[in-house]
Amino acid sequence: MRNNNIVSVSSGVFLIVGVVHGLRLIYRWDVQIGNFSAPMWASVVALMIASCLSFQNFRLAKRG
Repeated sequence: MRNNNIVSVSSGVFLIVGVVHGLRLIYRWDVQIGNFSAPMWASVVALMIASCLSFQNFRLAKRG
């Protein structure tokens, strides 16, 4: 697999993660793992990080 393909796949994965976090914020889905309930602000942070990584990877794939 060429490096450009790896970057494209990873940018798609980050995009999907960002969309899921965005949907969690819109529909107010609760996430609970055992006794721990994940706060909504964690999805805001994850959405910003995943969106930024996806955007940067798409730019890198286009350039390379």
